[in-house]
Amino acid sequence: MSYVDEVIEAVVKKNPAEPEFHQAVKEVLESLRVVIEANEEKFRKDALLERLTEPERVFQFRVPWVDDNGQVHVNKGYRVQFNGSIGPYKGGLRFHPSVNLGIIKFLGFEQVFKNSLTGLPIGGGKGGSDFDPKGKSDREIMAFCQSFMTELCKYIGADTDVPAGDIGVGAREIGYMFGQYKRIRSVYEGVLTGKGLSYGGSLVRTEATGYGLLYFTKEMLAMNGVDIAGKTVAISGAGNVAIYAAEKAMQMGAKVVTASDSTGWIYDAEGIDLAALKEIKEVKRARLSEYKAYRPNAEYHEGKGVWSVKCDIALPCATQNELHLEDAKTLVANGCIAVAEGANMPTTLEATEYLLENGVLFAPGKASNAGGVATSALEMSQNSERLSWTFEEVDEKLQNIMVNICHNAAAAAEKYGVKGNYVVGANIAGFEKVVDAMNAQGIC
Repeated sequence: MSYVDEVIEAVVKKNPAEPEFHQAVKEVLESLRVVIEANEEKFRKDALLERLTEPERVFQFRVPWVDDNGQVHVNKGYRVQFNGSIGPYKGGLRFHPSVNLGIIKFLGFEQVFKNSLTGLPIGGGKGGSDFDPKGKSDREIMAFCQSFMTELCKYIGADTDVPAGDIGVGAREIGYMFGQYKRIRSVYEGVLTGKGLSYGGSLVRTEATGYGLLYFTKEMLAMNGVDIAGKTVAISGAGNVAIYAAEKAMQMGAKVVTASDSTGWIYDAEGIDLAALKEIKEVKRARLSEYKAYRPNAEYHEGKGVWSVKCDIALPCATQNELHLEDAKTLVANGCIAVAEGANMPTTLEATEYLLENGVLFAPGKASNAGGVATSALEMSQNSERLSWTFEEVDEKLQNIMVNICHNAAAAAEKYGVKGNYVVGANIAGFEKVVDAMNAQGIC
């Protein structure tokens, strides 16, 4: 049995009931097989892959909090510090009922390679809770965030581990957690990113993941002789990533025709009304079913179905494993030429393989959605220097990072004989930097 197969088998055995983590490890190691097998004897002797797939630290803790009726609730909290070989751990906090240790480990593992690809000195980590912020009052959100940070603050710091936001964790939640950290630790430092502009946040951070996704997509298309202008784009999701991906796609001359949330999806053949989408989701925090009140000619459908719409470019921006094999077949049949992941691992392995086999340009999330963490790292730099850069300065740096990631992934793929395969290229490019750092630092 090859070393890759041994490690995949061991990961599945040692981490039962964690299918997302198994999927992430398998996807990465399979694409790295050509590199690993060329160095198999040394890597096996150093147990490199075992060290790469085992988190350096895992913290799990209870989070008690009191609701508005005086009832006490208890949620689970997590922080996984996966690999710190190239810098302080960096990765978001997710508050969602689906959160469990396996999902946090999958996200942390992916974050290692994503952060490496940015070229910035940040390691990989992830955290969160099974707490659901939906339907909670601001006071209940504050109570939970303060309790969560009371425990988390023991394990993080500006030069140790710098969390950010993710699903369910926006500016409000970051603010409450930052205040509690400052109160307990009595230090004012850049321990969290995604902060408000009045207390150390960075311009472009809100737009970063969505904008970065489009910078990568545009460059990937251009490298293959395609102009994004005039193309029809289908987007899933209606959160931060989806909204700002739609905004940047429109600025680039593309037409965005879909969006979705947990209850349904909209199709607007004339192009999504971005102002309406922002008001519904960012101001009212309402459901997409309200969109028809703004655009009567648009369609609203319950459930799932975004990928049934004919489009040139598909951007899954909602959550993991949302684009399945049947969806991939539909996209191919409808003439889709590119799929770029805005969420973390939103495409199943079977769907990814089908898209690649059918000549669809495919951008994996660890490359195409790295704009968020890249801008978080830029926020860390501004905090360290006690400076604040302009929107244009940060946006230019973000664009350069995303273009470089695209070219580095393409170059790595071509070097190893799989030209045009951005999945393999991104994994190899991220892997090589992490492994070089791990080797330089000895067995640790």
